[in-house]
Amino acid sequence: MTDSTSLPPGAPGIAPTWMSSDKDYVTTALGGSSRVWATLGHGILNEVYWPSTGQPQVRDLNFYLVRADAQARHDWIDLKRVARYHVSTPKPYLPLPTVLHHGDDYELTLEVLPDPRRDVLLIRFALAGPYRLVVLLSPHLTATGEGNAGWVEGEVLLARRGNRALALTASVPLEMASAGYVGTSDGWQDLHQHGRLTWQYGRAENGNVALTAQLSGQAGLLALGFAESVQGARGLALSSIAEGDDAARRDFLASWETWGSTLKLSGPTKALTDQAILSATVLKIHEDRAYPGALVASLSVPWGNSTDTLGGYHLVWPRDATLAAFALLAADQREDARRVLAGFLANQQPDGHWTQNYYPDGQVFWNGVQLDETAFPVLLAAKLREEGETELTGTGQMVRRALAFVARTGPTSPQDRWEENRGVNPFTLSVAIAALVAGAGWLEEGERRYALDLADDWNERLEGLCYVTGTPLSRQLGVSGYYVRLAPPDRDGDLTGQVELQNRQGETILASALVSLDYSYLTRLGLRSAHDQRILDTNAVVDHLLKVETPSGPLYHRYNNDGYGEHEDGSPYDGHGIGRLWPLLSGERGHLALQAGLDPLPFLHAMHRCASVGGLLPEQVWDSASIPERGLFPGRPSGSAMPLLWAHSEFLKLLIARETGRPAELLRVVEERYAGGLPAQARHWRFSAPVAQLDPGRTLIIEGEQPFLLHLGFDGWQQPEDRQALALPFGLWGVVFSSSELEGFHTLNFTRHTASGWEGQDHEIRLGQAAPAASIEHQPR
Repeated sequence: MTDSTSLPPGAPGIAPTWMSSDKDYVTTALGGSSRVWATLGHGILNEVYWPSTGQPQVRDLNFYLVRADAQARHDWIDLKRVARYHVSTPKPYLPLPTVLHHGDDYELTLEVLPDPRRDVLLIRFALAGPYRLVVLLSPHLTATGEGNAGWVEGEVLLARRGNRALALTASVPLEMASAGYVGTSDGWQDLHQHGRLTWQYGRAENGNVALTAQLSGQAGLLALGFAESVQGARGLALSSIAEGDDAARRDFLASWETWGSTLKLSGPTKALTDQAILSATVLKIHEDRAYPGALVASLSVPWGNSTDTLGGYHLVWPRDATLAAFALLAADQREDARRVLAGFLANQQPDGHWTQNYYPDGQVFWNGVQLDETAFPVLLAAKLREEGETELTGTGQMVRRALAFVARTGPTSPQDRWEENRGVNPFTLSVAIAALVAGAGWLEEGERRYALDLADDWNERLEGLCYVTGTPLSRQLGVSGYYVRLAPPDRDGDLTGQVELQNRQGETILASALVSLDYSYLTRLGLRSAHDQRILDTNAVVDHLLKVETPSGPLYHRYNNDGYGEHEDGSPYDGHGIGRLWPLLSGERGHLALQAGLDPLPFLHAMHRCASVGGLLPEQVWDSASIPERGLFPGRPSGSAMPLLWAHSEFLKLLIARETGRPAELLRVVEERYAGGLPAQARHWRFSAPVAQLDPGRTLIIEGEQPFLLHLGFDGWQQPEDRQALALPFGLWGVVFSSSELEGFHTLNFTRHTASGWEGQDHEIRLGQAAPAASIEHQPR
């Protein structure tokens, strides 16, 4: 036995990682002062977040069984690796998980309870069989496994890094307590080498540390406390142990019962109803209490067992948070949705957009710009207004700033919804159009007219930007055409060229051959009918290229040749890989079926069958032959994010829409405007969305984000003249041509001069009646 004062070998330990994102369950307390979120995976405790959903402080808390009279080597059980367990809760909306591990001669019950009164996680344990329970805690304080210090102090295991500290203690004595370095002197290494605990190192400094102890009793209570100081964490853990867990359990269940009893959800089967209730509960669990209204995308780190990266998915993505808010509204959880909007009000950037993602406190993580993430909060504000909710202070200013950004920078987005490519995307563009219409009611008269006029133009030009006909794929499948995932339009306005496939090491694909379910929001938001032949044809293309029939049911890839997923051998995504199947896309395909008058039940069943043993829905599931040693099986969760709020939101919305017949995101004001195919009165020429052909009777507006001089001529630069751009709404500048002044000409030729000089290229717009849309073939050049 090593002396407790000696230093453990192996500093600073192996390179730290997080746990796999393949989780069983998540939980937190409602009400009270607790700010702890716990996740479970593989039957043990995974990341624990404190004091916010954006800050994981623990990698895992492992449990091992050591035979009480063990003298022989390896007479111990690693419960995570054995993986014979069951997870249960009292009700789908009562997130008090009990994990039951069982073997031939043992049974271990673990109940995981966040203390509502304190920043403490309580774990009730009961062990039957000839074993002792060993715990191994891996702190990742300040969200990293580097630079942690851990030590033993009497009956308490302690750790600290910076202004974050934790303490683990128990209601029974701790035996053989030790602090070591992961990979060399931790408790697992001790068990692996000796079959029992033999080391008792007192302290491990500045490294990837692990704390280990054996519990002297067969039943009792563990308390894991968090504070900004070691003294605080120790005091919280000890006081929770002193009070016991009866009162904490009673208060925990009472708060969740009060909330859950308001859920009025009903599905075609009990299993689907329970999944819907659990999905609403998962959304509720993910709301931050330090920063109410902040909904992180997932309490997980995708492929976390291969990285120690900051961020993970425990960040607020405005898109994911808005879609979760729509799901909460559909479930009649209005106050929750209002808080999400309040969070958007607090974190909007001065120019009107929201950043790609940010921590719950508003601190920016990634600075990318996705136009849909600026438009979505507007749709949420409009939905709350449509539902008769009292308007939050500042909503009008928020909407105006957001629409100004959309109007100035659209229809092209620097990133699509998959955060990868620049261009015009049918999902992004449909959200932007709907926001311009839904948010117009907050605008002044001149801005309102402009916003609606721009929305009408973009809506009418959607097919010209994002729809192809006469391609080899369309001929192969016998369809007229289909919507593409992404259109990188060139200066002539045609859909041409190559799209770089992110995560595929520089591979490219023809824009006309790249498809996805991104078009599904054209019907979801009321811009197109689900019976439109273009939608039906694209359904056929998507089902042919992206759908995979799995043991769970029909599931879909994001797009053909996706690279965001595990490698062929099942090893984790590491910047490139092979994209796997996304259950949330079955929800999108189910919405398309619903709006076409079909029953989306097969898609609901498929999503449900993808869930973890605790009912969590993953970001991706495996789509190849089974690799048991990696835990990968067709139609079952991979190592990507789980739970994914977006997936739970989509399931919940689809189940409710099946009952109501109407998608949650479908706003009456948008539906009514485009139900009859409202024609646009003007064309808005922009460099990112040029106008190739102007039909008679339409106004033409040539626009830019800064003042410019327009040098123009007709029919090959005849009758040249210069016109100075005038100020338009939202900080834009433009030259307006009425339909009458363009009559009699065949082409308009122009170029522009700005403060930085001539732009260096000429543009041409054909004037007159265009050929019918069905006969236009967009072919790659």
